[in-house]
Amino acid sequence: MKEQRSTAVTGEDQGLDRVVDVVNPRGAGGFVLVCEHASHVIPPELGNLGLADDMLLSHIVWDPGAAAVAQALSARLDAPLVMPRISRLVYDCNRPPHAPDAMAEQSETHRVPGNVGLSAAARQRRIDQVYRPFCDALAATLRHKMESGPAPTFVSIHSFTPVYRGRARELDLGVLYDADARLADALIGLIEAEGVWRLGRNAPYGPADGVTHTLAQHAVPRGLLNAMIEIRNDLIADAAGQSAMAVHLARHLIAARAALGDH
Repeated sequence: MKEQRSTAVTGEDQGLDRVVDVVNPRGAGGFVLVCEHASHVIPPELGNLGLADDMLLSHIVWDPGAAAVAQALSARLDAPLVMPRISRLVYDCNRPPHAPDAMAEQSETHRVPGNVGLSAAARQRRIDQVYRPFCDALAATLRHKMESGPAPTFVSIHSFTPVYRGRARELDLGVLYDADARLADALIGLIEAEGVWRLGRNAPYGPADGVTHTLAQHAVPRGLLNAMIEIRNDLIADAAGQSAMAVHLARHLIAARAALGDH
């Protein structure tokens, strides 16, 4: 695999001076990847948002394992990868600014004290410092790909907790889509035919939960094949699981793109 390089996109204030990484920005493969919940970093000036230390690496703060899988996929597919360097609790880059959970006051059953009662000015600072640079970096990456070759296939990588609000989730992978199901349908067919994983369509979340914002904002208007992949996080808890998942997903993504032909 070729060496991957990355560029950083900056916010405006100290402490938020590197808010987005673009890994392999000139990747020549047919995909663009995004991992909106890649990071557990909460800038020091926000005081860990009032969370206890034992919560700072939990799934409410980020998607454990997702960034590692996305980076391995970026290498295998020679694909640019856009990843915020800031926790989704500071700003969830998979939500529009008007969404209440863009800066959630509660995540699952856990209160987030540092997000309670934010002023309009405080919310706008986070939008300007995190969300806008993320959107700009992703738009620039897509623009370069579309100007330099065939339209890329757009894939967002996430992970989910096996137990949510005390209830076990009986699936291993979810394939999600918004208004365009082409890639999702192809992926679901391939994964189901393999018979290895318990698979969900628009599960464990779906568009009604607001989780397809990035697809709807960046991929659908450009007519790009797109899908969001959710991975149960205990399957990618270590390097071996992350690498194995990337191998499987890369194979299916390449096959799905090929099956759809001249999209």
